[in-house]
Amino acid sequence: MSGRTSLTHWGGFSADVRDGDIASVRPLAGDADPSPLLGNLPGSVTHRSRVAGPAVRRGWLDDGPGPSERRGYDEFVAVSWDELTELLANELRRVVDEHGNEAIYGGSYGWASAGRFHHAQSQVHRFLKLLGGYTFSRHSYSLGATGVIMPRVVGTHDDLFRRSTHWDVIAEHTDLLVCFGGVGLKNTAVKDGGTTAHPARDALARFRNRGGRIVSFSPLRDDVVGDCQWLAPSPGTDVAIMLALAFVLATEGLADRAFLAEYCFGYDIFERYLLGTADGVPKSPAWAESICGVTAEELTELARRMASGRTIVTVSWSLQRTRHGEQAPWMGVTLAAMLGQIGLPGGGFGHGYGSMNENGLAPLRCRLPSLPQGLNPVRTFIPVAAVTDMLLHPGERFDYNGESLTYPDIRLVYWAGGNPFHHHQNIPRLRRALARPDTIVVHDPYWTAMAKHADIVVPSTTAYEREDFSGSRNDPLLMAMPALVPPHEQARDDYTTFSELADALGFGERFTEGRSARQWLVHLYEKWSAELAFAIPSFEEFWAAGRLRLPVEDGLTLFAEFRADPVSHALGTPSGRIEIFSPDIDAFGYADCAGHPSWFEPDEWLGGVRAGRFPLLLLANQPATRLHGQLDGGTTSKASKIQGREPIRMHPADAATRGVEAGDVVRVFNDRGSCLAGVVLDEGLRRSVVQLSTGAWYDPLDAADPDSMCVHGNPNVLTADVGTSALAKGCTGAHVLVEIERFTGALPPVRAHEPPVVRTRP
Repeated sequence: MSGRTSLTHWGGFSADVRDGDIASVRPLAGDADPSPLLGNLPGSVTHRSRVAGPAVRRGWLDDGPGPSERRGYDEFVAVSWDELTELLANELRRVVDEHGNEAIYGGSYGWASAGRFHHAQSQVHRFLKLLGGYTFSRHSYSLGATGVIMPRVVGTHDDLFRRSTHWDVIAEHTDLLVCFGGVGLKNTAVKDGGTTAHPARDALARFRNRGGRIVSFSPLRDDVVGDCQWLAPSPGTDVAIMLALAFVLATEGLADRAFLAEYCFGYDIFERYLLGTADGVPKSPAWAESICGVTAEELTELARRMASGRTIVTVSWSLQRTRHGEQAPWMGVTLAAMLGQIGLPGGGFGHGYGSMNENGLAPLRCRLPSLPQGLNPVRTFIPVAAVTDMLLHPGERFDYNGESLTYPDIRLVYWAGGNPFHHHQNIPRLRRALARPDTIVVHDPYWTAMAKHADIVVPSTTAYEREDFSGSRNDPLLMAMPALVPPHEQARDDYTTFSELADALGFGERFTEGRSARQWLVHLYEKWSAELAFAIPSFEEFWAAGRLRLPVEDGLTLFAEFRADPVSHALGTPSGRIEIFSPDIDAFGYADCAGHPSWFEPDEWLGGVRAGRFPLLLLANQPATRLHGQLDGGTTSKASKIQGREPIRMHPADAATRGVEAGDVVRVFNDRGSCLAGVVLDEGLRRSVVQLSTGAWYDPLDAADPDSMCVHGNPNVLTADVGTSALAKGCTGAHVLVEIERFTGALPPVRAHEPPVVRTRP
């Protein structure tokens, strides 16, 4: 069969299928810059890492629920679907009856499907809410700090992405893009609800052809592809750089004080800190030079250039995935406010250009259909990156966003559609935490590390084995997603699994509302179409056509309405204005997050004492060959490996100092853990900086030892499991200090994509 179209998180495609699998793919016609990640799809449905059928961990099946250190290396036993449903329903009933619904943690963090109905998080959350509720998580690993700080600064974090300044406006009006963390085109391949067009590369070309210029502050040259002024500071020092630029604006009469007075709150308090009146330390370019390594002359000249034309200050998401990560986006807004161009075409602030394929894209003029999830009767929650703390410290109090909260006593972890071994910091600590609950349930198509640490493994279908439709809030196409191939082995879609579980638990009718999966698709589409202000085709017509173009808002400039009328379009902050100083945050009294943007020395940086032991700063950024850890065993992902290991980029001088050559396998280590990686030499890195992407499936040399070396190259065996600050407790896994040595032993095999032992009972 050939030519059927569908959608992934990284682009639309048409597929040729053969023998129950995708044989080849072609990008969707009209995509200006299709993603190479499509190359991971062929062979993915029947890949050897698929979960073939329901499975239960041997120790849990024999001994019953309870904490177990054997998770991650115990063998599994194949069971029937009926037996799995009975075992799981009984365990859910036991936990609720004995410990209450708060004892269930609905993890489910991940990008399992671009579909609107078979979205793993929506399915499991709907099910658990009807069960009586569950402890939930807030925000994301990608934007944990931003999700807390930006609503307090500009009244929202969502609109920073959904209603960001359009690429066409930048190409036409912007003179200077000042990019903290670059504009990584590799990251614009993906969008959480799927994406059908990739316009960033073309927009930047049009911007440059008009005479626009880019300044990139990043330790990596390729964080901006093409012509730019590359300034390579010490990683983690971006806030010091922004403060120095702000100092020049303030002291040379270049700050727009009229804008600051009308549209901002608390600038005068911040300026006392900036000029050193408050603490005796002027945040001058000379002060910043000693911290970041960029010269005072370069910083001074840049500040003057920024004030002389239409300038956008943009901050990548990666900068807030570090200790004190709240400060970079807050200071970025403050710097843009001092220029006075927020709300003007081609000027102002951006957060995430080059972080995902959303910034710069026109938003839809309508909402999208979605599966209703209902209300969660349980109000207990954690910041998403605090899952290990929660499991290890039940009953302990912690600070979060002005509240004092308590970690619940979790007895059952229910995870669907995600792999925390990609997202979460300090895998050795995570493994110890996962030994604590009574039961871990995982829905997954593949034997990921999380599935191997489960007690009950539910084999889910991939997006290509079921019917769905998909769309994103900043993409004009709603796409039909027909089933391309039959379900692999005994795999079922999550809706079927939860329907049978809900029946066994007594609320099947409320969960299904009497509908099959296909009937839900029709129902969601028709209910949505009835609410629209414009006519659309019937479901049958849409399904036959394969796509539906929806109206969008072109030409947006972020906060244009606020600038035009700050009273009628006041921001959602206490003052209604941009809060350069937040009285609320100041009143919390946090030692690691003040009431205005500030410089805090990072825990993991080249200027600290720890760098004496571990003198290389590792950047654990997003991979160019896959989405997070998805399809790590695919062709495109595997082609990037060095001797089967994840590639680590090193500056030739740093490699030579350690007797390392291109193609060598090295041991990357610190006092938390170690991993193997394959060396790629690259002069486009700052000295003393190395880069190892996240997403290589975790593969310990000794599966029984949480501290064992990962032989495949997962950097999260190295990262510290600490939050950004008491305000947000976001993920800080982007930066970690390490040392590297050439690996001289016999190379261990990579078993990351091999399934565990699954026995069939007599």
